[in-house]
Amino acid sequence: MTRYAWLSVIAALVVLALKLGAWKLTGSVALLSDALETCTNLGGAVMALLMLRLAAQPPDDEHAYGHSKAEYFSSGFEGMLIFLAAAVIVVQALPGLWKPHELQQADIGLVVAAVATVINFAVARLLARAGAKHHSISLQADSRHLMADVWTTLGVIVGVALATLTGWLWLDPLVALAVAANVLWEGYKLVRESAMGLMDAAWPEDEQQVLHTVLEEFRAEGVDFHAVRTRRSAARRFVNFHVLVPGEWTVKQGHDLVERVEQRLAERLPYVTAFTHLEPSDDPCSYGDEGLDRT
Repeated sequence: MTRYAWLSVIAALVVLALKLGAWKLTGSVALLSDALETCTNLGGAVMALLMLRLAAQPPDDEHAYGHSKAEYFSSGFEGMLIFLAAAVIVVQALPGLWKPHELQQADIGLVVAAVATVINFAVARLLARAGAKHHSISLQADSRHLMADVWTTLGVIVGVALATLTGWLWLDPLVALAVAANVLWEGYKLVRESAMGLMDAAWPEDEQQVLHTVLEEFRAEGVDFHAVRTRRSAARRFVNFHVLVPGEWTVKQGHDLVERVEQRLAERLPYVTAFTHLEPSDDPCSYGDEGLDRT
């Protein structure tokens, strides 16, 4: 997956150069705010590259469950960069509300910004597909941030064009402040998603539905399940549950069943690791540990 992160880094450098060029041509604070947001894209892409390399390392003695949670640091770091960029944008934009200045060569600057938007859109779509395929939160976060950048730049282009055509120069800093509000919202969502992952959040609803569908298939064979717990770690998925089988079953019968359940889960849910515990269904003690906290 690191090749996608490298693509994101290269694209961010190109887009940043284009947007800075558009700002220098026009003097637009809205285009400057757009360029500042792209700085966060670059920082996030570099962090994603580093964290993807770390997350790809196999489990070791000190990290028996792998390193996949490293990806959450990437999206969290990108979210914090967005907060910083929003603050800088506000500082740059507020004076322009009271003392707006004339825009120069707005037509050329807007064409340059439009080219940067096309690049961002193409890279965002590619990262979205790769992130979904590999279940990578870093690539998905980078993709969402780039798409937010696309909409932001389109808004900036419209705002700067209106300011130029109407002479309402105060529209330029006003659009910049709107950019700041938008990137703050995106930053909040990235930081929240990272925090949820680091706190071992349960699987999304659609994945839990698949899990319960698989378990229902085996209940038809006279077995049952309880004490089901799920957690996610970036691309990895972990699930614990107890398997209740008839007390007269042999160990081999129970083991064969569990192997089939785990195989079925692996077919329906990629990157899942299941931990199971066999219990006799006719023993009352088997039902004394159904709660979530069983320590």
